[in-house]
Amino acid sequence: MARLAKFSKALRVEPGSNVKLAKLDPRDAHGWEREDAEERYEELLLKLYDLQYKLHAEHRQALLVVLQAMDAGGKDGTIRKVTGGLNPQGTRVESFKVPTEEELDHDFLWRIHRKTPGKGEISIFNRSQYGDVLVVRVHNLVPESVWKKRYGQINAFEKILCENHTRIAKFYLHISKEEQKERLQERLDDPNKHWKASEADFRERQYWDDYQDAYEAVLEKCSTDWAPWFVIPADRKWFRNLAVASILVETLEDMDIQMPDAQFDLSKVVID
Repeated sequence: MARLAKFSKALRVEPGSNVKLAKLDPRDAHGWEREDAEERYEELLLKLYDLQYKLHAEHRQALLVVLQAMDAGGKDGTIRKVTGGLNPQGTRVESFKVPTEEELDHDFLWRIHRKTPGKGEISIFNRSQYGDVLVVRVHNLVPESVWKKRYGQINAFEKILCENHTRIAKFYLHISKEEQKERLQERLDDPNKHWKASEADFRERQYWDDYQDAYEAVLEKCSTDWAPWFVIPADRKWFRNLAVASILVETLEDMDIQMPDAQFDLSKVVID
């Protein structure tokens, strides 16, 4: 059954593959029903917490989680629901907005590299280095001859991280245009969500097709063996949470994290 397959395999973009987002169903639950999915999701959160503890104790490897989506795609919700229960001492959430003057004075990856996780840490990027081949491309902020080179530069940057013991898992939260409309409308209708309403979100919606093209290029050019992309059907939030939590657990388990030995002979310790 599809539900028994590992999400890390089922939702992974294989390097060099052709990606057409219009052919991927944002409501696909891969055979799962909500009740079963939510029960499994709770089990995964416990595993995730345990694996983070071991990662922190080992202090040799790190995990970088990249989240990208269209506006209202669920990045904040994913952070809150999937990684919100992790120990904050070993977890950092980084959000990349419009570059500052200082950041613009450096290469586009300078501000990204400064926020990557240290040994034993998990960093979650809410938006990322990919803004420089997404919004920059859609709005022609730099010449095409500049942004076209950035796919290879990003791949090389991510390979450097991986060769220095930072595992990378990148998630594109795939929602439909209809679902985005509903979520944006909720921000207008619910006073408790008015603070989330941004003029930019509504304005950017008119570039939907351009962003889909830009994301397809990212998924095709930048899903590598060392830093894969996963396309997460995200119209159903409960399935999104299940899939992301599952892939994170699978990724951490694959890192073969080892608990360190005691730093001295504990058998000789006598507590008075």
